Amino acid sequence: MAGQTFLEQGSTSTDYRKSRFVVLPVPYEATTTYGKGTKNGPAAIIAASKALEGFDEELLVDVARKEGIYTSEPCNVEGLKCNVEKVLEKEKVPVILGGEHSITAYALEPFAKKYKNLSVLQLDAHADLRDSYHGSKYNHGCVMHRVLEFCPAVQVGIRSISEAEYVNAKRTKQLEKIHFANKLLPTKKILNQLSQDVYITIDVDVFDPSIVPATGTPEPGGLTWQQVLDILKAVCANKNVVGFDVVELSPRKGDIASDFTAAKLVYKLIGFVTTKS
Repeated sequence: MAGQTFLEQGSTSTDYRKSRFVVLPVPYEATTTYGKGTKNGPAAIIAASKALEGFDEELLVDVARKEGIYTSEPCNVEGLKCNVEKVLEKEKVPVILGGEHSITAYALEPFAKKYKNLSVLQLDAHADLRDSYHGSKYNHGCVMHRVLEFCPAVQVGIRSISEAEYVNAKRTKQLEKIHFANKLLPTKKILNQLSQDVYITIDVDVFDPSIVPATGTPEPGGLTWQQVLDILKAVCANKNVVGFDVVELSPRKGDIASDFTAAKLVYKLIGFVTTKS
């Protein structure tokens, strides 16, 4: 994937200094427990982005041309924290492409240090609130437990949670910030639960598998494309989104729709952040 850029060369920036958004590919996979292939997610998203139109028909702007999107070389989780720190020091917006969901735990510390009033919006099928899973505190099923060690989090689209996770979330009152997919999503409540500075983490399994089947642990009953966009638009319009990640795409041969959907999701979210400013 070396030398590959998000969007077509020429429609995006190759000048780091002039780019507001910096794409950080993290092809990391170590703790996936069902379907495999998340290490191939960043390359698939970047490849699919070549088919995107730079001009957004909803926002009526060529986001890449207006703000600049620079694509960094892929890094491992050991280097992710340092890379995020460097991007934030330059007042740019990190766009992190996974890889499995555990990368969020590695990325978040620099955001929490820079933004003292930070909260996280998680869009996901799974609560991911275990303290440890399969002997690791950094299993992808533990990512939100690690996140809560840094800052508050609001969880949206959840439709899979263990009994122990549920009991503990109720005890700690985190359950009040879990919005299950089988209920009407209360956008105003979600906004009220978030602080002004927000980091967004999106596991692509938040979508119904009919939309994105290429993920390691697909769960039926997921959100629609428009539901996800509506939440993201509302958050970007009312909050200061300081960075985001899109994770858990597991590309499958013959399924270009999942790759393209993930790429378009990344570009739409960049656009929503851009139009707020």
